[in-house]
Amino acid sequence: MSLAYALLIGVLFATGSFLLMNRSLTRIILGVAMIGNGINVLIVTVSSRPGGAPIVGETDTTDSVPQALVLTAIVIGFALIAFMLALAWRNWTIDGNDIVEDDVQDRRVARRKDES
Repeated sequence: MSLAYALLIGVLFATGSFLLMNRSLTRIILGVAMIGNGINVLIVTVSSRPGGAPIVGETDTTDSVPQALVLTAIVIGFALIAFMLALAWRNWTIDGNDIVEDDVQDRRVARRKDES
C-alpha cells in the first residue's frame, strides 16, 4: 500500500469520524458517507496486487472478489444514505431544523435508574 493511499484512507476516516460527532443530521450523513468511502478504498488497496483482467488462459490476473465486494458496498451505502436523507428531510419539514435533540424520556429513565 502506497503512502498516498494510506494518507487518503486516514483522512477519510478522520473526517468521517469528526462529522459523526456533530448533532446535525446533514453532517452525520456526510460522515457515514466518508467512512464508507474510506472502507471501500481500504478494501481495494489491501486486497490484491494490480494485474490484468481475468480472461481465460491468462496467468497474471487480479482477484475480482474484492472488486465485487466494493461494488456491493457502494450500492448498499447509496441506499443507506438515501434513506438517511429521507429521514433528515422529514425531520426538517416537521421541526424546521436538522439538529438531533436529546430525548427527555430517556433522561427521565436514566435518572430513575440512578435513584434506585
